[in-house]
Amino acid sequence: MSRGEFDLKDIEKRMDGAVEVLRREFAGLRAGRASARLLDPITVEAYGTEMPLSQVGTVGVPDPRMLTVQVWDKGLVKAVEKAIRSADLGLNPQTEGNLIRIPLPELSEERRAELVKVAHRYAEQARIAVRNVRRDGMDQLKRLEREGELSQDEHRHLADEVQKLTDRHIAAINGLLEQKEKDIMTV
Repeated sequence: MSRGEFDLKDIEKRMDGAVEVLRREFAGLRAGRASARLLDPITVEAYGTEMPLSQVGTVGVPDPRMLTVQVWDKGLVKAVEKAIRSADLGLNPQTEGNLIRIPLPELSEERRAELVKVAHRYAEQARIAVRNVRRDGMDQLKRLEREGELSQDEHRHLADEVQKLTDRHIAAINGLLEQKEKDIMTV
């Protein structure tokens, strides 16, 4: 493998993916009204595997303070309800047959603080994902240098590029977190 075969674009694409996942998770964190995206990060134990909630039922927003999930398979209703309760979003689902109603509590100062903590947790998961991609890239560079495919100078240059990508993506994550925190705390 030569310097040309070390794919810096792939590393950047994987880091971009981590930031994009964070954007989707933040879109689900509500700042004041119901959003079907609130339930996007939830996975359900179904058919022996973890599945996104959207693949086992239809999420609806009948009014600004209520979400509904119409579960397609009656056997999964309990699993969906359990997944929503354990998602740490402060939601209390109520089941009526295949329909799960999820009333959204008024955002008190305490609830806003909880949502900020959830946002921080999502951001930290994204930072970890970016650092894992960085580590993979650095390991690949070390291996290439060990195998004689890269000189020390090339290794150092590419390692600097990977670090710059990492710093840029971590800064983007921190910026998204700051904006989301402001949205949540605005009454």
